Amino acid sequence: MIHISKRVEFTLFKGKAAGLNRFVGWGVRLIAVVLSLIVSGLLIYSITKLNPLKVYAVMANGVFGTSRRVWAWLRDLALLLCISVGLAPAFKMRFWNIGAEGQVLVGGIATAACMIYMGGMGLPTPVLLVIMALGSMLAGAVWGVIPAVFKARWGTNETLFTLMMNYIAIQLTSFFVPLWEHPKGSNTVGLINAGTQAGWFPAFMQKPPAGQGNFLTDILTQPYLLNLLIVALVTVLMYFYLKKSKHGYEIAVVGQSENTARYAAMNVKKVIIRSMTLSGAICGLGGFLAVAGADHTISTSTAGGRGFVAIIVAWLAKFNTLTMVLISAMLVFLNKGAIAIASEFNLSNDMSNIIQGIILFFILGSEFFINYEIKLAKHAKEAAV
Repeated sequence: MIHISKRVEFTLFKGKAAGLNRFVGWGVRLIAVVLSLIVSGLLIYSITKLNPLKVYAVMANGVFGTSRRVWAWLRDLALLLCISVGLAPAFKMRFWNIGAEGQVLVGGIATAACMIYMGGMGLPTPVLLVIMALGSMLAGAVWGVIPAVFKARWGTNETLFTLMMNYIAIQLTSFFVPLWEHPKGSNTVGLINAGTQAGWFPAFMQKPPAGQGNFLTDILTQPYLLNLLIVALVTVLMYFYLKKSKHGYEIAVVGQSENTARYAAMNVKKVIIRSMTLSGAICGLGGFLAVAGADHTISTSTAGGRGFVAIIVAWLAKFNTLTMVLISAMLVFLNKGAIAIASEFNLSNDMSNIIQGIILFFILGSEFFINYEIKLAKHAKEAAV
């Protein structure tokens, strides 16, 4: 009765892509968001009898209501985007790296270790931050290269391998938390270097006296500004790496067909290992941002599930790191907005999770209609003739 087929390629300017025209595709996504908000509104009203428009206003206020909330949104956006960008080279190569959660955790462990053991050595802040960043990237790279080597040499299943690495990282974190616990007996690390703030991301300038600041000084006094700058640089560099470099071309060819890559004299094993090393390193950098630039502590919840949310971001953006900025901003907005709704109207966190789920369901569903077309069997036969 029904025939489902992949949409033919369309030509847009100088490039080609499968699916709807790019602008029509974004229109479909916008319609999906609107429909998801309507369905969520109906659900909210049926359960709470609240005006959905008022609820959505609370959602917006919970994210953009104050400068502090905006910067918290930007901080979380930067972290999610960093992890998503880290997944881009692996996913474009069709290496399904499900281990970002663990790579973030080991990067966070390395960062925390540098803060704890080197924080009292009197190193200049820039030097200490560079050491912490390199340590986190090295730890993440090691965590990423292990499944890559097994995949390249013995053809193991990377999905299961990287997933299992997450649980090892969680147990490693559980080992270090009581080792570094402060105060003793609390079973938590607490704020690392709370007195000296050694290893914490600094603001670019001190806050001026009340009434003497301006828009620029407000930005420069934010400690989360460094998070944004680091991730912005990584995002742009990864975009050009994947789009313009020889390595990026090799990643794309291996992702399309390993046999084609071998026929073109590419070393497929080398490409797999190199790309996963890069992927793990950037995810490890996410652990550096989480520990040094946000939480200033380490725990099993440091990654906070972002490694799995980043998979959605990377997939929806079709591995384009610039598009990931928009997707990440939207998902972080939904998360924080849903939490604000639950807090304002005394709803359980389950309600906020349901709202997020409905919106994600519609957005993910829209990708199906963008890439595939549905025809009645009769019409499909006529089109084939």
